[in-house]
Amino acid sequence: MLSYEPGTTFAHALDPRAKLAFQAAFAVAAFAYTTPRGLTVLSVVALAALAAARRSPLAVTYDLRFALPILLAAPLLEGLTMGPPWFSLAQARFPALASYRVLLLLFVSAAYVYTTPARESRAAVQWLVPGRPGRFLGLGVAVVFRFLPVLVADLQRARAAMQARLGTERPPTERIRIVATAGLRRVDARADALSLALQARCVAWNPTLPRLGLGRRDVPVLALALALTASPLL
Repeated sequence: MLSYEPGTTFAHALDPRAKLAFQAAFAVAAFAYTTPRGLTVLSVVALAALAAARRSPLAVTYDLRFALPILLAAPLLEGLTMGPPWFSLAQARFPALASYRVLLLLFVSAAYVYTTPARESRAAVQWLVPGRPGRFLGLGVAVVFRFLPVLVADLQRARAAMQARLGTERPPTERIRIVATAGLRRVDARADALSLALQARCVAWNPTLPRLGLGRRDVPVLALALALTASPLL
């Protein structure tokens, strides 16, 4: 599941601000280099980020499987033609490169999620955006990072329960309706429970967060982020 996992990898030891800077720089480079050659270089960088987190690209792809149909639909629909040859590679080329670019961004983001606790992400956001807006954004980031994996697990349990009751023999639209309805019910229940839990724990508007500190390991990551950001200008 796409959520934080404790570990001792190189990525785990990095300051969250360095990892956020790398993500932003990678996004800038990904939207600047749209050719196959540029995306090949960025693929090496994205795989290096996963290697730093000790995550397999296949395992990450499985965790991102819910986004894959959307990424595949764009080039397939764009390449369809109303007559022979019925599918145009030239028309599908640009959306295929765009979908692949988004997949690389998801790989880098997944490496961050796997290796960064929610409290450190909140501390980094509040450092970047000072004052009450930063505290509000930090609280939102912390809630999302903790809440989203729980909702995904609920959907998986609803799907498994439907399959155990021979739901796979139903039409696809019926299966989607059943899983979506069960998921929405769980979202409402989880939201109510989260609200009650926050009130019971007197959630702090400005809690004591972990102290952030840049180290020697962060220097090459920041240098790479700077290089990725400056490369389109050069």
